[in-house]
Amino acid sequence: MSRLVVARHYRSRVNLELELESETDLDPANERLVACNPAPDDHQARPDFWIAPALVDLQINGYAGVDFQNDTTEAHHLLKACGALLRDGCGLFLLTLITDEWPRMLHRLARLKSIRDKHVILRNTIAGWHLEGPFLSDQPGFHGAHHPGFMLDPMSEHLRAIKTITAEDPVLLTIAPERCGANDFIKAAIKVGFTVCLGHTDGSCQQLDAAIKAGAVAITHLGNAVPQHLHRHDNVLWRMLDSEGIAASLIPDGIHLPAGVLRSIWKIMGPERLFFTTDAMAAAGAPPGRYHIGHLELEVGEDKVVRQPGSLNFAGSALEPSRGVQRASEMLRIPWQEAWHAFSEMPLRILNQSQTSSRKPCVNPACCLIPFSEPFDPGKIKTVYRSPNIPFV
Repeated sequence: MSRLVVARHYRSRVNLELELESETDLDPANERLVACNPAPDDHQARPDFWIAPALVDLQINGYAGVDFQNDTTEAHHLLKACGALLRDGCGLFLLTLITDEWPRMLHRLARLKSIRDKHVILRNTIAGWHLEGPFLSDQPGFHGAHHPGFMLDPMSEHLRAIKTITAEDPVLLTIAPERCGANDFIKAAIKVGFTVCLGHTDGSCQQLDAAIKAGAVAITHLGNAVPQHLHRHDNVLWRMLDSEGIAASLIPDGIHLPAGVLRSIWKIMGPERLFFTTDAMAAAGAPPGRYHIGHLELEVGEDKVVRQPGSLNFAGSALEPSRGVQRASEMLRIPWQEAWHAFSEMPLRILNQSQTSSRKPCVNPACCLIPFSEPFDPGKIKTVYRSPNIPFV
């Protein structure tokens, strides 16, 4: 059974007639976009929805009560997390693993890759892998919630091990440029098609610049993973803001970055160099309570702040992607459509920036329908897959 609706493209403002077909399998989106054409003249004035590409998050550590760092995670756990992310507007994400003992990280990566490859919904939703560690700073404040004792200098054998497991899947690596051998590692990673970001770092201007020239394309959660107290002038935040030719992700929950800081970064770097991420952990899309991310037990209260008991450090966020759009729009004082662009097309552009001829560009398989006649409401978004023969307009 199919139905026709009219939707206005979120950026071009062109009205489109969409044919949505009911799904008969266990696809959590329930409907599929099977046709997309210009809307007839008599439907130009009153669309039913806005249509936008589904949100893309390059840093998801867990979701809906599921911790991706847990070695007992099974297919039904991943399906639960993916279903909740689709419900919350995210159609594509990088499953993120944080710092641990290197053999354990590799085992976890291989295990999750094997589970993901066996299920079509997981293949459609988990675009690839983000390793946030272990090639990070081990210095207080800069390592954040990551275990400093597990940090390593990046070496060619690490790269080979990751590539052996992930094959042609997209891979994003966050590294600190001050680690010994970082620049050679970045060049080699780019050569095999990986994307490299800089983060959890106290790199100097020279180290940051050298890493960018080597091929690093973005900064992971700019403004976070730094100590509470910094030199007023000579600190990594100013160095990063002064860096040329690099983008950055921001966590728009109002907690990791206050509104005034978020607006200042937006003004300095500009929207063409910024994209959003939730850095979500298991508490995102789930009620308040106690959760884990790897070895850490965390408390999440009614305020949705993820706290390490007895510590000032955050450990990911409990932010849902669709609510991140709403909060970014409010804090930046911009239309939700601009915030949506920074949470959908911009991260996908970053992910595809380092592709090689052996890896096809990563494609967003889903789109979102947002009620047209009402104010933007994160709880009223419908995510649907589109048939492969329909390019997103």
